Amino acid sequence: MANEIQNGSLYIVSTPIGNLGDITFRAIDTLKGVSAIAAEDSRVTSRLLSHYEISKPMISYHDFNKEKVTPQIIVRLKNNESIALVTDAGTPLVSDPGFYLVREAVAQGINIIPIPGASALLTALVVAGLPSDRFTFEGFLPKKKGRQTRLKELALEARSMIFYESPQRIEKTIPHLLEYFGNRNILIGRELTKKFEEFVHSDLETLSKASRTWKGELVMVVEGKKHGR
Repeated sequence: MANEIQNGSLYIVSTPIGNLGDITFRAIDTLKGVSAIAAEDSRVTSRLLSHYEISKPMISYHDFNKEKVTPQIIVRLKNNESIALVTDAGTPLVSDPGFYLVREAVAQGINIIPIPGASALLTALVVAGLPSDRFTFEGFLPKKKGRQTRLKELALEARSMIFYESPQRIEKTIPHLLEYFGNRNILIGRELTKKFEEFVHSDLETLSKASRTWKGELVMVVEGKKHGR
């Protein structure tokens, strides 16, 4: 049964993190049924929409225009339009500016409907071989300011830790993790669900000595601090 779109509602729609087949029937029905789609990068979203033969007006919504565009979207929702929020890949609000819009929609009493789906952090966690009953998602570590402070705090974290990282920074990040955490088990997931998907199970000490070039989008799952260590 197709979704019955509720007018005046904001839909938070998860999209594939790589493989275009990883989208739900409900997400497709939603994207086909809403009045417009608010997209982080319309070029990326256009490829997905074209693949599923969806034609909808798009609203550019990203970190640099969120303060200007959010009130415009709220007005449209109050005028009984239905709008889907999508990110470039995966579940909106995870390391993207969607929080700003959702917070305002909550404040304005607007109906918000989640359409769940793919998530890079969970995709990596379930194959890490590390405790998954309790974990913490840290996103990207600070590039410079506050980085050491955050690593010192996380050194005491007992839960498995999930990070996003870029191929340009990971060669510096691995030695930093080793310095503050000591040697821990780690999984690095690369290009998840895509053609060159790769999972590297290792430890921080081994990786810090390894010589390789990382390419693509990376997710790291790091073992938490063990009791007494």
